[in-house]
Amino acid sequence: MLATIILYRVPIETPVRTSFGVMLDRPTLVLRLEDGDGAVGYGEVWCNFPSGGAEHRAHLLETVILPLAASSGLLDDPGALWVWLTRRLHVLAIQSGEPGPFAQCLAGLECALTDLAARRAGLSLSRFLNREAPASVGVYASGINPEGAPEAAARAHADGYAGSKIKIGFDPVVDRENLRQARALLGREKLLMADANQGYGLAEALAIAPVADEVGLFWLEEPLPQDALDEDWAALHRGLQTPLAAGENFSREEHFTALADRRSITVLQPDLGRWGGVRKMLEVAEDAKRANRLLCPHWLGGGIGLLTSCHVKAASGVSTGFVEVDYNTNLMRSELAHDMLATLAGGRVVLSDSPGIGIDDAAMAGFKSYAVQTREIAL
Repeated sequence: MLATIILYRVPIETPVRTSFGVMLDRPTLVLRLEDGDGAVGYGEVWCNFPSGGAEHRAHLLETVILPLAASSGLLDDPGALWVWLTRRLHVLAIQSGEPGPFAQCLAGLECALTDLAARRAGLSLSRFLNREAPASVGVYASGINPEGAPEAAARAHADGYAGSKIKIGFDPVVDRENLRQARALLGREKLLMADANQGYGLAEALAIAPVADEVGLFWLEEPLPQDALDEDWAALHRGLQTPLAAGENFSREEHFTALADRRSITVLQPDLGRWGGVRKMLEVAEDAKRANRLLCPHWLGGGIGLLTSCHVKAASGVSTGFVEVDYNTNLMRSELAHDMLATLAGGRVVLSDSPGIGIDDAAMAGFKSYAVQTREIAL
């Protein structure tokens, strides 16, 4: 098997802002796998922050992870390979202080191998994972910058998204005004969410809570840092009627179960590119069903990861909830997921019946000029 690591950087005119940083371009780290029969699978490795993180993850894949995967004998069993690699690299991730980058590389590899397996079977990824998977999934618009947030939220609804989520966690006055103006534009019936990107302390989160309740947010996402005390999350829950959402920064099974219980998280947002890949996402979905939590997969990257997330959400059998779609300009999302996004209506998109996630070399060829790094590794 041949693995090709390709790093793309696509310029953007409007930077993407969060409470912890600004994206000045859109990086996409792609892992392409080709077996001896010419079948191809694609996976995407999360690499948004910090700016140089994409190059670092590409180097981890090239020098550590792919050579180790080649020796495993498990390339035909993506789930088992993920477990094996996670155990083998556990101490190294601790020693280097980099559990996140290692987990993201392993997730991207697992997704690529699973896409390859679906293509070999001649089935779409969703039907490969679950023959009864529905043909469509719900989606909402995310990543809406604070500047012009109310108007952008209204445009997203007009475009057909099930809901719109605006960024807060900046200036408290701006945050409150954006929430109130967005609700005024949308009316009371349309779904409005807010993402603080871990930008508040407990006092600040409690201060924004009355406005979140006043405007009827469908959820308030990551109002506190992931490493905040459980007691702080509990105190916020007591002072807030709005449901709490988290999950993109969860990194093991216990986070999606016991930790979610302790923090009263009712909206789970696993990111298959940041931890676990396809099969762990499906396990999280099963836990969400048992605990009656809303499953809304997180994704803020290119089209490969978005398509994978949508297919896995469909395969999960969880009919409620929505997949996140970044509403900012991102050529490698809008072009690669064009056919799916063109079906957007009534808050849902229709998935392709093409094998795997439906991306082939022809679809990737148009981005050749944006490739800043390419490496090939024999597995």
